[in-house]
Amino acid sequence: MTGSDWNPEGYGRFRGLRLRPALDLLAQVPDLPEGDVIDLCCGAGAVGPALAERFAGPTRIGLDSSPAMLAEAAQTGAYDRMIEADVATWLPDKPPALLFSNAALHWVADHEALAVRLAGMLVPGGVLAVQMPRQAGAPSHRFIRDIAASLFAGRFEDVPQSSVHTAVKYWEMLAPLGEVSAWETEYVQRLAPQSEGHPVRAFTQATVMRPYLAVLNAKETQALLSAYDSALGAAYPLLPDGAALLPFRRVFFTVKVK
Repeated sequence: MTGSDWNPEGYGRFRGLRLRPALDLLAQVPDLPEGDVIDLCCGAGAVGPALAERFAGPTRIGLDSSPAMLAEAAQTGAYDRMIEADVATWLPDKPPALLFSNAALHWVADHEALAVRLAGMLVPGGVLAVQMPRQAGAPSHRFIRDIAASLFAGRFEDVPQSSVHTAVKYWEMLAPLGEVSAWETEYVQRLAPQSEGHPVRAFTQATVMRPYLAVLNAKETQALLSAYDSALGAAYPLLPDGAALLPFRRVFFTVKVK
C-alpha cells in the first residue's frame, strides 16, 4: 500500500457503512474446526466484537501492518493477540481455522495468488472469508485516477490499481481448493451532508485517495479536491438535504478447504 500510515479517525467516520459488508460476510461463515480465528488487516478492529461474539472460544488474533490501526483495534478488547505484519508475506505459527479479511486484499499486488496461498494455510475444514470493493470502474474511483492524471501527468503511474474480479472468477479460481460460495452485492449508501466538499469525497478521501494525497503539497491537493468535487456533483447529485447516494459494489467469497 502506497502512502503514510492509515488514519483511524478518518477511516472510522463511515464505520457503519464499512462494517455492514463485514457482517454480511461473517453471516456466511460456517461452523469451524478447532484453531485460531485471525482477522487479516483488521484495521481499527470494527469487526472484532462480532468475531468475538460468534467465536467466543477460539483464540482471536488481529493482524495489520498499521501500528495506528492496531492500537485502535486493541482497545476493543475483542482480540487475544495483536500482530503487526504485512499480510502479503505473513505466515501463521500454526494452521488457523478462520482467515477473515474485510476490504483489504485488493490493496495487495497479485491478491489472487495470495488468496490461494492463504487458503493453503488453513486446517482441514478451515475457512477463508474475503470481502473486497469492486468499485474501480465507478465514477467515485475513476474520477480520481482521471483527474490526477490530467492535473499531474506522470506523477501517479506507480499507484497500484484495483483488479478485483467478478464473483464468478473467484469461484472458478478457488473451487479446486474446497467448497466455495461467492457473490456480489451493491449497497446504496446515503452519505451525510458535509461542511466542506462533496459527501462522496468524504467517503473516498480516507481510502482510495490516500496514495494521491500523500505526495501532493497543499496547493496541489486543493486543485485535485476542487476538480474532484465538481465531477462528483455531476455523477452523484445532491439530495435536497445535501446528502448524496453512492451505489457501492462489493464482491464476497468463502472457501471451506478440503
